[in-house]
Order: sequence, then C-alpha cells, then structure tokens
Amino acid sequence: MTTVPKEINAAAAKKNSAEKLTPMMQQYLGIKENHPTMLVFYRMGDFYELFFEDAEKASRLLGITLTARGVASGNPIKMCGVPFHSLDGYLAKLVKLGESVAICEQIGDPATSKGPVERKVMRVVTPGTLTDADLLPEKAERPLLAMCSITQRKTVTTGLAWLSLASGALKLMEFSGDSGTVAARLQQELERIVPAEILSGDNGNLFDDYAGTHINRVPDWHFDVVGGHKALLDQLGVATLTGFGADGLGAAFGAAGALLRYAQSTQGRGLQHVRSLTTETESEFIGLDAATRRNLELTETIRGQESPTLFSLLDHCRTAMGSRMLRHWLHHARRDQNVARARHEAIAALAQSEAAGPLAATLAQVPDIERITTRIALLSARPRDLAALRDGLLQLPALRGDVVRCYGPGQGGESGLLAAIHAALATPTACLDLLVRAVAQEPAAMVRDGGVFATGFDAELDELRALSENAGQFLLDLETRERARTGIANLRVEYNKVHGFYIEVTHGQTDKVPDDYRRRQTLKNAERYITPELKVFEDKALSAQDKALVREKLLYDLLLAELAPHIGTLQTISQGLAQLDTLNALTEHAQQHNWAAPQLVDEPCINIIEGRHPVVEKQIERFIANDCRLVNERRLLLITGPNMGGKSTFMRQVALITLLAYVGSYVPAASATIGPIDRIFTRIGATDDLAGGRSTFMVEMTESAAILNGATEHSLVLMDEVGRGTSTFDGLALAWAIARHLIDSSRSFTLFATHYFELTQLPDSHPSAANVHLSAVEHKDSIVFLHAVQAGPASQSYGLQVAQLAGVPQPVIKAARKHLARLEAQALDATPQRDLFSLPSADPYAQEEEEEAAPLAALNAAQQALLDAIADLDPDALTPRDALEQLYQLKRLAAA
Repeated sequence: MTTVPKEINAAAAKKNSAEKLTPMMQQYLGIKENHPTMLVFYRMGDFYELFFEDAEKASRLLGITLTARGVASGNPIKMCGVPFHSLDGYLAKLVKLGESVAICEQIGDPATSKGPVERKVMRVVTPGTLTDADLLPEKAERPLLAMCSITQRKTVTTGLAWLSLASGALKLMEFSGDSGTVAARLQQELERIVPAEILSGDNGNLFDDYAGTHINRVPDWHFDVVGGHKALLDQLGVATLTGFGADGLGAAFGAAGALLRYAQSTQGRGLQHVRSLTTETESEFIGLDAATRRNLELTETIRGQESPTLFSLLDHCRTAMGSRMLRHWLHHARRDQNVARARHEAIAALAQSEAAGPLAATLAQVPDIERITTRIALLSARPRDLAALRDGLLQLPALRGDVVRCYGPGQGGESGLLAAIHAALATPTACLDLLVRAVAQEPAAMVRDGGVFATGFDAELDELRALSENAGQFLLDLETRERARTGIANLRVEYNKVHGFYIEVTHGQTDKVPDDYRRRQTLKNAERYITPELKVFEDKALSAQDKALVREKLLYDLLLAELAPHIGTLQTISQGLAQLDTLNALTEHAQQHNWAAPQLVDEPCINIIEGRHPVVEKQIERFIANDCRLVNERRLLLITGPNMGGKSTFMRQVALITLLAYVGSYVPAASATIGPIDRIFTRIGATDDLAGGRSTFMVEMTESAAILNGATEHSLVLMDEVGRGTSTFDGLALAWAIARHLIDSSRSFTLFATHYFELTQLPDSHPSAANVHLSAVEHKDSIVFLHAVQAGPASQSYGLQVAQLAGVPQPVIKAARKHLARLEAQALDATPQRDLFSLPSADPYAQEEEEEAAPLAALNAAQQALLDAIADLDPDALTPRDALEQLYQLKRLAAA
C-alpha cells in the first residue's frame, strides 16, 4: 500500500511553522490524502510528477530516475516524473503490474492563478476499469468484479456483479449453501469470469487472494442491498428489474451497488454506455473448472503460452470484437442446444453461399466499434476513433448485402441467426451523416493539435483557419518586398513556435538592415528581426490560431454530446458485427480443414466417427482419426495402451469435439452425434502445488474428489492415470473404487485411462464399461505407436521401450529388463492377495471384494502363460507360415 509518510500531511504542514511546505506541496498532499493507495501522477507543465513514497515506488517499477525537490522534516522530498505525451506507455506497465493510478490534471489557468494552479484528479486507472485502447488487451476482456456475502442461519448467500467497462456489459449471479460449498462455487465462477480486479468489503474473508488478481477493499456500507437495487434502477433507467430476470436477488444487488459506485468514481462521470443487465445461472453454461480449462488448453497452453491453443487455432476473426466473442464462446458454451443449432445453421448458410471470403475482406476494414462507443460514452474518444467509426459504419451496407444472400427459404430462414444479424447491422443514418460532415478525412491524433474537423462543418472555424492558413502567402509576399527594399538577396521571413514570426539576416548583411527593423534574436551566423508590419500580422495570425484551437475543443465536446443518443444503436451494431465475424471465422476454418456439422440430440450419447484433435492434427504430419462411442448402455471406456500411445490425446479430442459442438462450431470429425452435457471434468497430468502445501498425489485426489462430488449422468469425465502417485495396491484400490463410483453412482460418460491392467476386468461385472486400447507394434527392442483406438485391453505398457526412446542409457534398460523378469517370476510364485481392501471376513462387503480379487489372480496366471509362450519365440527365424501358426497358438492361449 502506498501512503503519505505519517509525519507529512496537509494538516501537519499548516501547523509546521519551523519548516513550512510550499503551497504546491500542500496541494499535492491534500490530493494524495484522498487517494492513499494509488500512485498520484501530479501534472506540472509538460510532466506528471510523483513525490515521496510514490516517487520511490514508481522509480523502481518504471526504471526512471529518482531526484529530489525541496525539503520536508529535514529530509529531501523524493521526486520523479514522466513526460505527459508518454503517459500511456507508463500506465500500461503499471497496470500490468497490478498498480492503480490517479491522474491529477491542471484545471486552472496559470496566467490568472494566484498561488498553485488549481488541480483535480480527473481519472483513476485501475486494472479492472481500463477503457483506453493502449492499455487494454485487444482480444480479451478485463472485467471488474464485486462480491457480497450474506449469512443467515449457517447459510451463506454470495452475490457477484461484474462489469466490462470497455464494452458496458454488466452481469449478476447469486448462489447459496454452506461456507464450504459457496467457497468452492466462488472459486469456480472466478476461474470462469477471470476478473482483472475484485472489490470486497472491509470484513470480507471469502477470498483474500485469487491467482494474483488485485483485491480492492472498500467500505462495507457500499454493499447495501437496498442501495444497490436503487443504483441498478437508476443506471438502467427502469422501474423494475423483472425484465432482466433479477427478481429475488439480494446479495447480488449489494455487489452491483458497490461495483457501480466504484466504476463511476474512477471515471469521474456517469456510465451512460451501461444500458443492459444480464442475470446468469449455474445451469446456463457447460461447467468447466480450472483444471479442465487448463488441460484442454482452450485459450492458454498448460505452460501458460498463448499458442498453440484452441483459440489461436480458430481465431480467423478480422475484428477485435469477433476475437473477444470467440474467446467468450469457448469459455461459455451454452447448455441450451438450440443456441448451438442456430450457429450451426448460420455456418452452413455461410458455407453454402460461399460468402466467407467476401465477408472477411469487408470485416477487415471495420474498427473496434464496441470500444470506440465506450470511449464516446466516457468522453475519452479521440479524433481518430471517430474517423475509424465513420469508416467502419460505411462498410455496413456491403456486409448486409453479403449476409442477406446467405439466408432465406432453405438457407437459415427469416427468423434465423443471420437474419437477426442482418437487422442489427442497419446503418445509423443520422449518426453516420454527422460523422461524415464533422470529422476530417485524416484528423489529428489529439484535439489539442487542431485539424480535427472537416472544412465546411463550422463557418467560424473555417474563418479562423483561413487567417492562419493565409500566413504562408503573406510571408512569401513580405519576403519578396523586403528583399527588394533592402537589397539583401538572402533575407528570409520565417516562423517557429518558440519565437513566432521573424526576418533573418546573415551577419555579413546586417549593415543593410533598415531603421524600422527591431532585433528579436542573435544567432551564431545571423540576426533575427521583427518589423511593425510583421508584428501586427503575428498578433492577428497567432490569435486566430489560438482561437481556432479553442473553437475546435468546444466543437469536439459538442460532437461527443451529439453522438451520445446513438450509443445504444452502436452497441447493437458492434454485437452484430462480433457475431458475424466469429461465425465467419468458424466457417472459414471448417471449410479449410474438413470439419463436419455435429448433431445435437436429446438422447444421452457421444458418438464420434473419425474424430481428430483440432490442435494436435495441425502440429504433426499425419494424424490418426479415431472413433468414440458412448451410449446409455456403454458409459465408461477403460483405455489402456503404451505411454506416448495417444491415450491423453484421444481423451482430450473427445472433450474438445463435445465442447465445440455446444459452442456452435463444426467439429474435426467425419460425424458427431452428441446428447445433453452439463459439465466436462478432466483429471489429467501430474502437477503439484508447493505454495499451497499440496503434493502431486494430493492435487490428484483433490481433483478426483471434485469430479466424484460434482459429476452427473449428463457429465463428460476424463480420468487419466488415477492412483499412480501412491503405492501399487493403494493406487489400484483407489482407481478401482473411483471407476466403480463413476459407473454405478455418477453414471457419467467417462474416459478412464489406466496402466492398472487389473481394471480391465471391470466390464465383466459392469456391462456399462468397455475396454479399448491404443495399439503399438514392437520389433526387437523398438516400438512403433499406431495411435489407433481398438477394442479390448492392451497387452502391455511398453514402458521400457518408451524409456529407451527417451534416451535412458542402455545399461539401465538392460538392468530394468532383468529386474522385470525377476518381478514377474516372483508374482507368479506368490499367493494372490485375495482380500484387496483388508476388510474383516465379517464385513458384508468382504465377499464381494474377494470375488473381485479372484479374477485378478487368474488373469495374472494367464498373462504369465502368454509371456512364457512369447518369450520362446524367435520372430527373425520364423517363416511366414510358421509365424501365422504361432499367432493362432497365442490366440488359443489368450482365449483359454
């Protein structure tokens, strides 16, 4: 926390007679007192300065020079600063580090001020309240979130409100339960929303930290439920929230009140672009916890990189709005099949009409209208934002023409998604006309530079500009006359911003200068003069220039005010453009990579024919497609096979194909038929949480517990190598029990990869389970992975062969082979452990466990017989006929 030193504050400064601070420093400390936790950027001329601890911190974080100015309490006042025109770059760096900044501007006139120029904090920049294009990631949202909890009789109700200030999207959610249940749910929702900044009450203790996100404590009274409800009514301009599905909420209103108060205070004005409200429920989206999002690499790889991911693969969007919507869809797949079906129909219509190419070319000329609209609402839009908006709106007729050719009878229908997009892209004639008339074709970057407005928009501005622009011809005429009058051939009449207009004469010609020339500046090789005539013109021209800049600033403020009534329309257009861009990108990808339209049905099933992993298939030369069939009578697949055989890839591709189908995309498969899905769970990979004091096995069991407690018969579960982090029998027992729970209790669709071959007996006692394996071929000591999913269990894990491929030294491999042979011999001679769970015989479950253990011993014996038969073979010495006979013999042994 950044604070003013205790011994220095505005009140103490007034009382300090021995060493009184300057009026300017007293002003600074008064401002700092109102923003104690933020870095205060205090405008002084062309620089923003920081003092005291702020200066030390900023110097360290930004790498700028730390100096001193004046003395306080016998110590130099630390100071550092940045040029005002470079502010955005420094702000971006500070916000990325999680810092908040108060921007203090000069609002008084230095020429008329007595004492320090009046200053005021005009803007507060925090991680969750960014709207500037230079500070925001182009393809992601950075929402601000507030949370409020109310406890009644051991039941905790938590309300969330979050706002993307850059788009104006405001959302609410509320859930209840015991403290443990609510904490877990809160974690899940924060992982989904990914807020850049969290607001919590002073006494809030549900979350002290979330993945490094900045937690901002605000007074508890900001979360008043009644006050929050009124703030929402006022913000939306309505008399009731029934139309937004917000009836019956309580804690969420408290969160919304604190959120709106904070957002308005940081912007220093109202939020006129926040005009709608969305109330979300748990059953709306397919549930994805943090482990699942990470393992499926939706928008970030497991190593934290931006590519290759599913998002980077599909992001053919031509606008930033489309990219953000695509990212949102991937993390918020709707459970409602009708939403996905509408998108599938739109993609089919776009593909059939071959409109994807022309649409992409036109969309590439559309700017980020969504964020420009927000900056208009917050009065922070720059001239080039308005020019870009004008040029983007001019593309709407072409886009509508391409869209309308895609739908109609048999092509999506008049009530389809493309028809709705077509309606949303209607050109706002009045808004566009205003922008065309007002904004210059290529305006200046900043209003203060002038040149923002088109000629003919304002007569007074045109007149002032004419005075200034005629200066060039006047100077040429004056130069010609003065050369003739004085006889100085190299005399020049020029202008610069520092010294204004002047006549320049070299030193060798100064004896020819007339008496009416007055010296203005002496240079090394020349003298500069002013004449009465030139002085009169200078006053007139510079006055006109200053007046023109003042006029442009006034006109610009009026222009933003005139654009305000169009904000709602512009938001509708931006949403339509984002949807069109996203659908068009998905269409392009489907056409280029032979993706198929999935079928969403009401019956429980996941039936994928020739499915492929969308990302992996782009990274390798030849990808082997595989089928996956899960139906009501076949709910769990036990997947065995060698390491590196493709088990994890197969499991992930099933999950990704399922998710893509509900996102509304086509899928990488020959065909896919998928039933209702409520959640996707994954338990893949080995990681630890050292900071949290959790071992790899503890993380594995925690994730497994979340799955067993949360999975339903409509969930898709991916379990990879459960139980490998502990002893063999403990791990086997856990894996067996977890698989049985998923079969009998959860009844989820489950892909269960394991190296415990004992589990392959499960289908014998549980008909809804089935064995499949990833095949491989061994030749001598090498192995070739076929990556093909086949029915039945695998014969072995090929662990030593994989170790050899990894480069383990040959002596180690040989020693391992010998030791493996001894272990197998010992296992054959040993008496099987009949009581797998060490339960007393009186226990009613003992007999059941003994019956389940018996097949394990029989299977071990059969495996050993097969191993003995295979060990006697010499493949290189067999003729083809002998080899065939040996295969038949091995098959008979396996059947026995």
